[in-house]
Amino acid sequence: MAEARADEKKIIPSGEADSVSPERVNYVQVGEDAEGQRVDNFLLRVVKGVPKSHIYRLLRSGEVRVNKKRTRADARLEPGDIVRIPPIRFSQKQAAPKAAPIADDTLPILFEDEHLLIVDKPAGLACHGGSGISFGLIERLRASRPNQPFLELAHRLDRDTSGAIIVCKTRKALVRLQAEMREGGIEKHYRTLVKGDWVNDRQHVKLPLFKYVTREGERRVRVDEEKGAPSHSVFTLIRRYGDVSYLDVLLLTGRTHQIRVHAASLGFPLVGDDKYGDFDFNRSVSKGALGIPFHRMFLHSHSLAFTHPVTHEALKIESPLPKACGELLRILNARKGKAV
Repeated sequence: MAEARADEKKIIPSGEADSVSPERVNYVQVGEDAEGQRVDNFLLRVVKGVPKSHIYRLLRSGEVRVNKKRTRADARLEPGDIVRIPPIRFSQKQAAPKAAPIADDTLPILFEDEHLLIVDKPAGLACHGGSGISFGLIERLRASRPNQPFLELAHRLDRDTSGAIIVCKTRKALVRLQAEMREGGIEKHYRTLVKGDWVNDRQHVKLPLFKYVTREGERRVRVDEEKGAPSHSVFTLIRRYGDVSYLDVLLLTGRTHQIRVHAASLGFPLVGDDKYGDFDFNRSVSKGALGIPFHRMFLHSHSLAFTHPVTHEALKIESPLPKACGELLRILNARKGKAV
């Protein structure tokens, strides 16, 4: 019994977390490799193959402890913290499926060094698993690079949004880059096509946004002056086409669905937006009302400008418009009699 108790209290450095056993209580000491990481993401990393839903059940039950205290899924870890991980037993039927590797032609690389990986995410690929999705971009990247010890999203894009997204390859890069984001040090520009004849050449939108869940369990966002978080988007007109307008959007805050809700609240919903858009208009667009059938939301992460968190190099990364979006603009320009 004494040996069993001693074994239970053996402390495992987070850098050696491969030795965590799901059959017994484990104590893992957080190192620099996990500094600033959320507790839920830390658990998913060190106890591999466990369904996300099971991890959240353990957190809700209070069986996971940080420094002997109950913790939240979104709590951030610090070096030296001791994380108690209880026995994690589940049937093989519950086990999460393995993510399939993703090819470079599906996920083109826009920039890479030893700290950062910036890729061109296609529309339709979720950033991570959850909400009925077994795995997303980050899980498939990890499957593609099994020898890469650390891969974490620095930020997120909606599933139906395409374009540039940053993945960090070191904890140092992630912590510094997220701090840079909080301080407004990353300039993010999006390109979008909206329904309607946009009025102003440049317009600041500062409508506060509130996240909520519908009765059906779907995540939504609305403008709410009392409960909403401060949100700031800058819309700049690129070209008018009469029934639709092509815009650049600078995000000065990064709220969930921010561009989509800000545009829709002004009466200019995004083309193809299946949550906040004009559904009848979207159906007509999918059938070719704008010149060719178009079947996605027109929202693209076009450029990222920031200071490299480790080398301090000034970076500007651009993602070209996807083929479907570019072709639609070509048709719209031809319709307006402009040079293609």
